[in-house]
Amino acid sequence: MIRVVVDANVFVSAALKPHSKPAQIIDLVKEGKIALVLSQAILEELRMVFRYPKIKKELRLSVSEIDETLGKITAGAVLTPGNIKIRAVKDDPEDNRYLECAVEGQADYIISGDHHLTQLKFFQRIIIIDPAAFLELIGEKI
Repeated sequence: MIRVVVDANVFVSAALKPHSKPAQIIDLVKEGKIALVLSQAILEELRMVFRYPKIKKELRLSVSEIDETLGKITAGAVLTPGNIKIRAVKDDPEDNRYLECAVEGQADYIISGDHHLTQLKFFQRIIIIDPAAFLELIGEKI
């Protein structure tokens, strides 16, 4: 099964635009067609981002509803222990959490709209790709 690390911006885009490419990726995760790989650092970022007042207001969800929704999406995820430290993204060091998770979780892809990550294109054997390109690339494989 294809293993993916999904950037927080993809999760937010999916939540805000239910018929978007990011939403299609989250649907693939929910349907068990691709395996989501997460770390504690990414989970914390997701919880924080979904609680931003602007996003929370747009989604019209309470904190408990946000937690419940995230719990459903991430329930079947592979959770990495967070032991690897990588310093490859100099301009936005927080983005290294995605590389760390992907390496530790043996992910095939990092799906992101963040240029700090996508400009790398690859890290070790992991493909870093935006949502639309990922869907086009794997469309026939699943």
